[in-house]
Amino acid sequence: MSHLTQKSAIVTGGSRGIGAAIVRRLAQDGANVAFTYLGGESQALELAKEIESLGVKALPIKADSSNEKSLSEAVKKTVSEFGKLDILVNNAGVAIMAPLDEFSIEDFDKTFAINVRAPFIAIKEAAKHLQRGGRIINIGSINADRMPFANGGVYAMSKAAVQGLTRGLARDLGPLGITINNVQPGPVNTDMNPEDGPFSAVLKPYLSVGRYGQPSEIGALVSFLAGPDSAYINGASLDIDGGFGN
Repeated sequence: MSHLTQKSAIVTGGSRGIGAAIVRRLAQDGANVAFTYLGGESQALELAKEIESLGVKALPIKADSSNEKSLSEAVKKTVSEFGKLDILVNNAGVAIMAPLDEFSIEDFDKTFAINVRAPFIAIKEAAKHLQRGGRIINIGSINADRMPFANGGVYAMSKAAVQGLTRGLARDLGPLGITINNVQPGPVNTDMNPEDGPFSAVLKPYLSVGRYGQPSEIGALVSFLAGPDSAYINGASLDIDGGFGN
């Protein structure tokens, strides 16, 4: 039996890229998986069909991570559909890069609404339903620790906030038997940042392994953190970055 059989999960921003890879891996390892999406409904429905072909339940939910009610309702809908909640993965995020004098307050607020405020809202709602053995996994970024190029300061700050939230909430949730951890990917091959795209020439020299990561590799780490063998890991920020910037 797989280590996530009969578990129920929700992944925010789970219809494409890293999020979709996480959804796939949790499902492959036996979990019923809900995931949120905002655009690309056909893509979300296709992913749900793929997941259900594995013999588990899938629940695509259209939800805006920047909207408190929409995000809270997505968590509640997951519990209603699956009967419980065991795993929350906060994956939805934005990466807005611009020079300081061109970075608008609107983009600043959007960055923090999705990258910081949304995980807090989802965690607060999920904590009402998680039992002992529950797992919360935040998807941060290695840029919280290392930002070796210009124009990424606000993004880096938002992901550093996720680090702090993870460490702090470990104290609140640990005594309840719930762990919370932060996964910090480096450059990963997605449609937004492909390994053969224009930005890869800038990033690859920082990678000691000489290549981008694959979304499935992030999914594998998340699945481990969602399972029973990770019970002694709590409040950690785990780098999965190909030695980025070392």
